[in-house]
Amino acid sequence: MIRGHALGPHERLMAAEREHRELHARLEELHRRAHPTPTEQREIAEIKKLKLRMKDEISSLSRLHRR
Repeated sequence: MIRGHALGPHERLMAAEREHRELHARLEELHRRAHPTPTEQREIAEIKKLKLRMKDEISSLSRLHRR
């Protein structure tokens, strides 16, 4: 999660979007593997959860930014 409380809403939004893209890229990398290891499977599950949280944060920050 973004912990940029000192950042303004726009900067926090940009950071959240960047983090979401990085998580997406890692997930894509893991999905290219034919047989992910159990550790990679756990990482995939964790990344999916983080991406959902980041998406919620992006939505919240977008609403704040539009005000």
